[in-house]
Amino acid sequence: MTDTPLKAVALGGGRGLHVTLSALRLITPDVTAVVTVADDGGSSGRLRRELGLLPPGDLRKALIALAGTDGPWARVFAHRFGGTGALAGHAVGNLVLAGLLEVLGDPVEALAHAAGLLGATGRVLPMSTAPLDIEADVTGLEEDPTTVRRIRGQVAVATTPGRVHRIRLHGHRAPPSACPQAVEAVLGADVVLLGPGSWFTSVLPHLLVPELHDALVRTTAARVVVLNLVPQPGETAGFSPERHLDVLCEHAPRLRVDAVIADADSVATPDRLRRAASALGADTWLAAVAAAPTPDRHDPGALAACLREAIASVRGR
Repeated sequence: MTDTPLKAVALGGGRGLHVTLSALRLITPDVTAVVTVADDGGSSGRLRRELGLLPPGDLRKALIALAGTDGPWARVFAHRFGGTGALAGHAVGNLVLAGLLEVLGDPVEALAHAAGLLGATGRVLPMSTAPLDIEADVTGLEEDPTTVRRIRGQVAVATTPGRVHRIRLHGHRAPPSACPQAVEAVLGADVVLLGPGSWFTSVLPHLLVPELHDALVRTTAARVVVLNLVPQPGETAGFSPERHLDVLCEHAPRLRVDAVIADADSVATPDRLRRAASALGADTWLAAVAAAPTPDRHDPGALAACLREAIASVRGR
């Protein structure tokens, strides 16, 4: 009798989720990606505005991560059209997903078909089946540095020169509602990962969808936070590793965490990080998980090795 594969769920978006999924594929074939749906820039923003669909870009990146980058369909999905015409800047995968979403109507079914086309191991689910908008409270945009301004939109928040303090999510016609399959995946998981990625626009939004937040609080899975290697210009400029955890706690004070993983060379004061992690109920795992010579990117193999140790420790308690 063979052991049942570990059921892993990773929540996030963009490049951060891509690296997490790439690491999890080295650990288990049972991987579910839960992806943010608030992107309003680039090709995704254009398709969202013109067709009223979920922004497909982060969903496409997650599909490619679960398929691996060597297959022909993965390369085609990642390809962007050049030139100056109507297709310029669009990724092929974004257009395919937009077509599937329009024809099938059900985002979960559309993503399942796309996963089959790419030969992806695992599945990709949207955080919500309707597009969402991010709104942030930001200081540092006025002469008085304490004046709080509200800015709206994923791109505006990600690139603000001010300091982001808190974010909220808005639906177009109704309050944010979670994809039911995403909630089920979190509740049935053995391990759930948050991060790395754009903290305010890719990681924290999952905690602001009520049903998904409750599932993250209630799940019996090992909850692991993977910290970024460097602060993100604009969004988290000047943030220490422990500040990322403080912000996480501010947005979801009921959430408990079992393990926090960080790159050893990226943590200037390990004791402060350990104290911040302990306040969330977590042990701290410091390891060399950066990809040389690009210190702002994780190495999937090294991250997978650290994840194995952390998960085994949590499940062995």
